[in-house]
Amino acid sequence: MMPDSLPVKNKFSRWFVIFSLVFAGEMIFSLPFHVARFFRPTLLDVFNLTNTELGDIIAVYGITAMLAYFPGGALADRFSARKLMTLSLLATGLGGFYFAQIPNQAGLFFLFGYWGITTIFLFWAAMIKATRDWGGHLSQGKAFGILDGGRGLVAAGAATLAVLILSAFMSGTIENTSDTERQKALEAVIYFYTFMTIIAAVLTWLFITDTDKKNIPKKGNIRKSIKEVLHKQVVWLQAIIVVCAYSAYKALDYYSLYGVDVLGMNEVDSAWFVSNASYIRAVSAIAAGFIVDRLSASKVISFLFGILVISYVLLSILKPDEHMVTVIISNIIITFIAVYALRGVYFAMLEETKVSGKLTGTAVGLISVIGYTPDAFFNSLAGRILDASPGLKGYQHFYLVLAVFSVVGLLATLLLVHAKKNKPVDIT
Repeated sequence: MMPDSLPVKNKFSRWFVIFSLVFAGEMIFSLPFHVARFFRPTLLDVFNLTNTELGDIIAVYGITAMLAYFPGGALADRFSARKLMTLSLLATGLGGFYFAQIPNQAGLFFLFGYWGITTIFLFWAAMIKATRDWGGHLSQGKAFGILDGGRGLVAAGAATLAVLILSAFMSGTIENTSDTERQKALEAVIYFYTFMTIIAAVLTWLFITDTDKKNIPKKGNIRKSIKEVLHKQVVWLQAIIVVCAYSAYKALDYYSLYGVDVLGMNEVDSAWFVSNASYIRAVSAIAAGFIVDRLSASKVISFLFGILVISYVLLSILKPDEHMVTVIISNIIITFIAVYALRGVYFAMLEETKVSGKLTGTAVGLISVIGYTPDAFFNSLAGRILDASPGLKGYQHFYLVLAVFSVVGLLATLLLVHAKKNKPVDIT
């Protein structure tokens, strides 16, 4: 089905739209997140930070992002996704030039706070709304699966190139790399992500079409729309589901450090492991999307949370001796698969719970302001857990906390199914 609100002349241009959404949807977060995710040991060393300090810096991003989600949702219901997203990408890319100057902690606090606004206020709800419009009523799982799976492919491909750049600047053995070489290598990686973000802005402007005016609510209806969304129980439950799923996603940022601290990898090897595992995202999210269209988002999400509970409990008790390393790595890969699948389909529940298309931006704003609170607290929490118990013990505590989040996510999904059956939500 070709949606009215995202008009395209033919299938070829239609796929250019989703490609642009995919590429922009990942590159917008590459500077605030990819560098820390794939190159955390190098980042900590170059900026002379502890896990706790970096966690607090990223928490500033989360706080400003939380303030931006809800007003950004209302904005997305009124203005063109093309214009909002392009401006957001350009503003985010400008921050990359400052990041490459290796600012002090005060500068990093300012930068990540700035990124919390530029990546969310004009971008996030606009992207989700455009994706929902692209999918139409019958292909929500497919649309969001392609979005997040494609984003994973973009992230993995960009990370692969970034690791090559990092290793090219580190002469000789990794252990003998000088501090100056390590800093220059990280600067090159930051510049790479900066230019990729600007390229995404160009693609967005060229290929994403302006929103059809008939799907823009009138000014007088904004307050009514917000009130209507606030009274939907299923929207609040979906927000809790996103909190738990996104916490699991945030945890992936620590896998490269886990590889160094526990599994005995060096910086480049751990970066390769995480970047290669990121390719799973494309297959996992897209497959989950197609399964959702055949079953339901709630059934798939319940199953995935159950898998995560088991995997995290195992990781919290296993020790990396020669007999258990394979089991540990297998469980890590399973968590990658489940987390990426969750990320790919949790917004497909908007259609399952019958949230009106005209309320998409507002609903996404509410879900996101709650659902993405891990941006404000998770890194600080994880940093303190790991710094309080260095080595294996800290990571075991870390995985146990993730198991608790997954249990809560499973319960919230089951409650949502119950609420949906007992109190149907009208399409307005």
